[in-house]
Amino acid sequence: MMAAITPLPIGAKPGVMPIDHIHRQRIYLDHNATAPLRPEAREAIIRALDVVGNPSSVHAEGRAAKALVEDAREAIAKLVGAEGADITFTSGATEANNWVMRAGWDTIVYAAIEHDSLLGPIERSSARLVKLPVEGTGEAYLGAVADYVLLGNRPLGRDLVTLQLANSETGVIQDVATVADFCAAHGVFSHTDAVQAPGRIPVAFHDLGVDAMTISSHKLGGPAGVGALITKSGLALPPALLGGGQEMRRRAGTENVAAIAGFGAAARSAFSDLATIDRIRRKRDLLEDAIREKTPQAIILGQGVDRLPNTTCVSLPGGKAETMVIKFDLAGIAVSAGSACSSGKVATSPVLAAMGVAPEVAGGAIRVSLGWTSSEIDLEPFLTTWMKMAGTA
Repeated sequence: MMAAITPLPIGAKPGVMPIDHIHRQRIYLDHNATAPLRPEAREAIIRALDVVGNPSSVHAEGRAAKALVEDAREAIAKLVGAEGADITFTSGATEANNWVMRAGWDTIVYAAIEHDSLLGPIERSSARLVKLPVEGTGEAYLGAVADYVLLGNRPLGRDLVTLQLANSETGVIQDVATVADFCAAHGVFSHTDAVQAPGRIPVAFHDLGVDAMTISSHKLGGPAGVGALITKSGLALPPALLGGGQEMRRRAGTENVAAIAGFGAAARSAFSDLATIDRIRRKRDLLEDAIREKTPQAIILGQGVDRLPNTTCVSLPGGKAETMVIKFDLAGIAVSAGSACSSGKVATSPVLAAMGVAPEVAGGAIRVSLGWTSSEIDLEPFLTTWMKMAGTA
């Protein structure tokens, strides 16, 4: 008997699988890299594309475009506990992080667990660099901040301490508020890369007390290519771009209205998700319980400290993360090894190395990150593939 022939989806070309069809057949567990675009964001983008005005124009069309930008600004401010006037739109978190790190600091205090978009400009900076040690748990040793400020023969100057709010690989949450409070008391500026946190844990910019905070749209389920820098009024940064008077003269250039509108819609949806974030935590905990039960040799990194509710960094000691990611991909499951911005590098994760994780453990570590598209039925295929790789199926 001939096998049944499955017809191509409408509009498909022979030999080319439409993207939406691929997504329906696959399990996406890589939200920390990029969250799938939320329907609300897609709709907002499409509506904004029909708005023809320039937000800087004073006519009706310009005012309509400006209203979209400002509505998004307020939605994002609500998500992160800020004021609309605190927010400057950028092309993404990388630009925002570079903007802060390259603002002419005399000293920058940081840890090796930071994202590449911070480490790149920091390590090429002419500033004096002070590196914070990192505990085996993935938490930065905050006593080193006090040691530097109080005992480190600190020169007089314009100093910055930067500490991420949550790590993209392990999900470990840092005590940013304590650092910011200490810095404010001693005349030191503070910054946090909060890209992974909004929509996953409550974030309140003014309660954290930092002078600057970076966020990104595509981690929330908004479009890529747009982000924001949130700053206190007392932090004087040189403009990111010179030219026109856009973004309160902080960043010249006509705003990307459609992307900003999508960012705002994603922020509104992510804010609503906070009320049900425990559902994601339960899925994550179920997954980790099953991993420990079925593969006792597995190691969950960052376990035992406060983590994002959606993130698991798990290792099969002696395994090869790159090979594991490929095998998951072939099984129709998207996971990652380390930060997406470090992909293609066949090397130990700098985050895990900073934690002192043994090379044979770090080399077999992958990240699973859940999000708004995740369901419990996604976990069974993951576990089946995981067990095959562990040799226990």
